[in-house]
Amino acid sequence: MDAKPFWKAKTLSQMTRAEWESLCDGCGRCCLNKLEDWDTGEIAWTNIACRLLDGESCRCKDYDNRQATVPDCIGLTPEQVDTITWLPPTCGYRLVAEGADLYWWHPLVSGDPETVHEAGVSVRGRTVSEAGIDVEDFEDYLVDWPGEEP
Repeated sequence: MDAKPFWKAKTLSQMTRAEWESLCDGCGRCCLNKLEDWDTGEIAWTNIACRLLDGESCRCKDYDNRQATVPDCIGLTPEQVDTITWLPPTCGYRLVAEGADLYWWHPLVSGDPETVHEAGVSVRGRTVSEAGIDVEDFEDYLVDWPGEEP
């Protein structure tokens, strides 16, 4: 009899570092700049990517040092998953925290890191770099797709 996969058998806080890291599907959505309405808390997504996001692989170019390079980069922890409202509905961390299963295209399920891109879930080919864009102009780059399921 096959054992349950770790994401079905463990809570986020019980996972090893390697298991935790593998829950990231590589979509890159969390690396997009977001605008928050101060009064309502509503999040508006942009297609402006963090300067460290590799637009092809949808992975951080300097993951280990990202928070030193980009001070407002949030290092996700198991405790934060329930409190961060902007995690996409397809996010592996969010799904596991909610007791849901991972989608077929998640690399842990499919065995292939390309399926997240093939399914149209990732930001590959849909972003602009934040380099050279003034914060005052971010509203010109609003999009709906990061907060939606494909």
